[in-house]
Amino acid sequence: MQTMIDVRSDTVTQPTKAMREAMFSAVVGDDVYGDDPTVRDLETLGAALLGKEAALFVPTGHFGNQLALFTHCKHGDEVIVGDDSHIVWHEVGAAAVIAGVQLRTVESDKGVLDAAAVEKRIRVGDDIHYPNTGLICLENALSNGRVVPLAAMQAVWKVAQRHQVPVHLDGARVFNAAAHLGCNVKEITQYADSVMCCLSKGLAAPVGSLLAGSAAFIAQARKKRKLLGGGMRQVGVLAAPGILALNEMVKRLPEDHANAHYLAEQLSRLPGIAVEMDDVQINMVWFNLPPFLYGDVLMDALSEANIKANPPEAGRMRLVTHWQIDRAAIDRIVAVFAGLLK
Repeated sequence: MQTMIDVRSDTVTQPTKAMREAMFSAVVGDDVYGDDPTVRDLETLGAALLGKEAALFVPTGHFGNQLALFTHCKHGDEVIVGDDSHIVWHEVGAAAVIAGVQLRTVESDKGVLDAAAVEKRIRVGDDIHYPNTGLICLENALSNGRVVPLAAMQAVWKVAQRHQVPVHLDGARVFNAAAHLGCNVKEITQYADSVMCCLSKGLAAPVGSLLAGSAAFIAQARKKRKLLGGGMRQVGVLAAPGILALNEMVKRLPEDHANAHYLAEQLSRLPGIAVEMDDVQINMVWFNLPPFLYGDVLMDALSEANIKANPPEAGRMRLVTHWQIDRAAIDRIVAVFAGLLK
């Protein structure tokens, strides 16, 4: 049988051999006591790379985002966020349950928020009927494959500063965003008071994310992490691959982006497939299929070729490259589509 190819997401990445070896040999201690040297090293490294005073290791990106809301806000606050953001669509309504906040959405242009529209959502004055605006959330890069320009982030940041509202950045793929923009990641994170970044996904660590911000913010978040059941013990075995993710895997993200462009180009040559080429900015390829390829016909053919992909929704499909997807794997994927479109 051919090797399995999995392009459902970059969340499916397996840890590298070096990561597995680092896990085996990691020096550990009880992190709730602050005794795990590998976790401390990861948090120090992450804070420095993200341009913040301190960082906190958390189990997941979802956990990191919700911990940020829980730490920044008071119960009953309002959080301004893009209507197509991960926090709105894919975090199970956790903002209402954990932080006790309500989300006030802003229509976005494929994830890019208009600063003037954000400003209109900010509650001004002491009207007893209004909740307080507690936080503005941005996302970069986005799961639609696009990257928010620095100028757009700066514009929202200036609005937030003017109204003294903090900004949190869902930076699950912020290193992908930096690779696309050709900038240091700090040039992105300078426009946020706190940032969450995933060590898994394209960076290939098996588990974990970082929440970074000021030292005072992270001190509060550490206690709230414990409240949420996120106090971990000898977790250096998971922090060790995170260090490799930041030191090594960040450097190869442009390869994933180049492979996504290659995949997009090959698919665009097939009759009936309309690739959203302008949206191929990181490691994701979105495209529309002809009606007869909706559903089981396509999925059965991919499964028979030992390829895992998420099925199309209303004829629209996404494929994601990562460190385990090379040009040969892409050629195999394209061959399945080509065979069905003959």
